[in-house]
Amino acid sequence: MSYLIGEGMTGGYGSVDILHDCTIAVDKGEIAVIVGPNGAGKSTAMKAVFGMLNIHTGRIMLDGEDITALTPQARVAKGMAFVPQTNNIFPSMSVEQNLEMGAFLRRDDINGTLQEVYDLFPILKQKRNQNAGELSGGQRQQVAVGRALMTQPKVLMLDEPTAGVSPIVMDELFDLIIDIARTGLSILMVEQNARQALNIADKGYVLVQGRNRFTDTGHALMNNPDVRRSFLGG
Repeated sequence: MSYLIGEGMTGGYGSVDILHDCTIAVDKGEIAVIVGPNGAGKSTAMKAVFGMLNIHTGRIMLDGEDITALTPQARVAKGMAFVPQTNNIFPSMSVEQNLEMGAFLRRDDINGTLQEVYDLFPILKQKRNQNAGELSGGQRQQVAVGRALMTQPKVLMLDEPTAGVSPIVMDELFDLIIDIARTGLSILMVEQNARQALNIADKGYVLVQGRNRFTDTGHALMNNPDVRRSFLGG
């Protein structure tokens, strides 16, 4: 069984179902990406896995444990971390204060983890006393990801991590995501830049109208003519 799986999820907001028997999973140390057209339910699937909306059929399993009924905060305590697309930093707080906020559930010494984040994102160490709101878009994303890593998660969930950044910064963020996965972390990511995301993905999910349309390795999806024609621009 996969380390994290949202299995047969049907649900949405209120009485409106956006997901229909949707399944998303990621194994240990793996990068799994969710792609598809606008309105396909990509971010909804991610939020359902994290417990931010209710599903009325299906279940969420983490390391063999059914966590369907747990709150998002309880899922964080179990080892899940979620980085939303927007409003994902505290702009009036310093970079270091933002990172420290990520460790709010911890009761141990966080300095070792803080140094690991600075090693991963050297620019954040340089700017650690600067207000996060003064940083560039790419640097803000590094703060958001770094803060999530301060929880020492086993699964890192990223909702559109490259939204609104330049192509150069996008490539840098994808390289960092690969580096993070190599440490053994599982990464589940929603991404609008489908071609680039599938290029680094161990596993890919193409959603259409809240349903699984294609599921395969990133490489296989990149080379699937139907996926290329419909979702990757040929």
